[in-house]
Amino acid sequence: MKFAETTALRKIARLNKKIRAIQGGTSASKTISILIYLIARAQSDTEPTLTSVISESVPHLKRGVIRDFKNIMESHNYWKEGNWNATDSIYTFETGSKMEFFSADQPDKLRGARRDRCFINEANNVHLDAFDQLEVRTKEFIFLDWNPTTEFWFYTEIAGKRSDVDHIILTYKDNEACPPEIVTSIEMRKNRPGWWKVYGEGQLGEVEGRIYTGWKTIDEIPHEARLERRWLDFGYTNDPSAIGEVYYYNGGWILNENLYRKGMSNKQLADFLNSLPKAQTTIVADSAEPKSIDELRSYGLNVVGCEKGKDSVMNGIQLVQDQPISVTVNSYNILKEYRNYLFLVDKNGKILNEEDPACANHHMSGIRYALSTLGRLKQTEDYWDRIFHKELNPKQYYKNPAI
Repeated sequence: MKFAETTALRKIARLNKKIRAIQGGTSASKTISILIYLIARAQSDTEPTLTSVISESVPHLKRGVIRDFKNIMESHNYWKEGNWNATDSIYTFETGSKMEFFSADQPDKLRGARRDRCFINEANNVHLDAFDQLEVRTKEFIFLDWNPTTEFWFYTEIAGKRSDVDHIILTYKDNEACPPEIVTSIEMRKNRPGWWKVYGEGQLGEVEGRIYTGWKTIDEIPHEARLERRWLDFGYTNDPSAIGEVYYYNGGWILNENLYRKGMSNKQLADFLNSLPKAQTTIVADSAEPKSIDELRSYGLNVVGCEKGKDSVMNGIQLVQDQPISVTVNSYNILKEYRNYLFLVDKNGKILNEEDPACANHHMSGIRYALSTLGRLKQTEDYWDRIFHKELNPKQYYKNPAI
């Protein structure tokens, strides 16, 4: 079946500025329409061009835009297997133009060769620095698309600040190819205002069931801020190890990301932690990994296990919800998890009092570990000054005697 021309595609084809931003709800045909447009341009080039298509990670690329690209090409009988370089994820058109696919977590690609056209898929999951690196190396134009679940760098750094920006909003109503049963499924959720605003109307909002809201971002850690804790959530093959740090400043907490990486052995984690300033800062780690904690201690690190027990997750979440929190702007994965960290919602739209297991929560768990220890302290300037000047021993105020 060929992909039909839709209102979404016509709107996208009319855009003519350097940055072409497509905000939209679910089933609005944002990604499909952008790919159809880019394919048509590549097929009509009189001189070979290079188009780069970028997403947050390789798995996300494979199950998203690469799959969509192949479906479009095959449905129109354009696809030629011999033109696809599976190793480098590059397709060469008959015109000599190429379309390459790579992830935003490949710095060498971001800072590599220049291109003619660019498409950042789900730009809200890609760091501002990645956009900057790509945009300055793109000659003609750069597409961005996203679901507006929360504010990100497009709204704060680009919208309203540059004259070379086209910004449109698409909804499922712009996609005449949307199956009737999908339309019905979307419209039956009109009674859920948060969901409907984002996914039905394509407007900036917050998805129902977000666990944390109201966190602020700051450019850098103030010189006067005091490092109080680091956290460690273990990962390896399927999940990343997440390390971050908590600073106390002006009555609130500042969070800063140190590491978010898969495949790290305990020795590699220890080497990394020992390389950080103030390496003897207490590190609160997942207590489900006692053997790993003991190994890290053997490398000279001050690692303790978090407290776990009945209702410990929800109690920790409630404690974090009550804290004034800021996050450094370069803490990309903390901010990404924060935006997408949700309570479970049942089929009737009722928000349940438990984490959605589909949400990445590596930093979110670590933050809970760290703040659950600090949250038991009296948070007054007098108290903290006394701690700082060693008039009080903070160990006596923790339930965990190892701290």
